[in-house]
Amino acid sequence: MDIKTAAALHRLRLASIPEAISFPALLIFGTGFRLAFDYDSLVMPLGLLHGLLFLTYVVLLLDVWNRTKWPFKRVAFFFVLAVLPFGGLFGDRILKREEEAGVIAARARKEGVVNA
Repeated sequence: MDIKTAAALHRLRLASIPEAISFPALLIFGTGFRLAFDYDSLVMPLGLLHGLLFLTYVVLLLDVWNRTKWPFKRVAFFFVLAVLPFGGLFGDRILKREEEAGVIAARARKEGVVNA
């Protein structure tokens, strides 16, 4: 894995956690406060924040797809994780393993241990 691909994976990981937390925050605080207390001042800012984080995640996912040449099924899996509340946290764990495996493989190639 080259440095640009590793950086793209890392950026996707960094975006997945806030995106995963923003959706439940919008549901719990925004919608919950609106329904329970008739207080809808949180819906717009939380919705805007979640929308920006979601779009950022999708753009970064497309960048990773372009660099890693993942099959469509894998990209669709990560997209579905972004739609599910807290799904991005699970996706972050998967991406972390992928990132670590890429770093290990790159070090092995650099040291001449493997010819991969």
